[in-house]
Amino acid sequence: MSRLHLLPLALAALLTPVTLARAEILGGVGPEPVKLQADQLDIDILAGEATLTGKVTLTKGDLVVNCPRIDLRFEHAPHLTWARGSGGVTADVRGVHAEAPSVELDLTKQVLDLRGGVKLTRGQGWLTADSARIEIGTAKVSLTQVKGAIPVAKGP
Repeated sequence: MSRLHLLPLALAALLTPVTLARAEILGGVGPEPVKLQADQLDIDILAGEATLTGKVTLTKGDLVVNCPRIDLRFEHAPHLTWARGSGGVTADVRGVHAEAPSVELDLTKQVLDLRGGVKLTRGQGWLTADSARIEIGTAKVSLTQVKGAIPVAKGP
């Protein structure tokens, strides 16, 4: 069965009221789909927008984002292009753990922006910053207004 045949079934499933919503959005950028889990899903197909609330988890490849709310935007539903998490966010990608009040994920650019006071940890090291940008594909991290502690390798 082709994806075009599955689209009406997927949209019908997304429109059905549920207590625990699970949706796998086919599309986005890259080979991995974006996987979503939430207590509640509200979707406006014509506007190309959706809101997930409750205990929300967004996963794409190595990236896992947890928070109470995620707003989504679609281009030519069901292709997800953008997501914003709010209400206290944790994000993990390739061994880097981040905490921030909000996060914005641009799936076209494959960039995760954390804002509002960010704390990043990896192993014993930690950094705080006003904002952080993580490039998902390379795990490259850029920070502004940084403080922190980075462990030093022990000598022989």
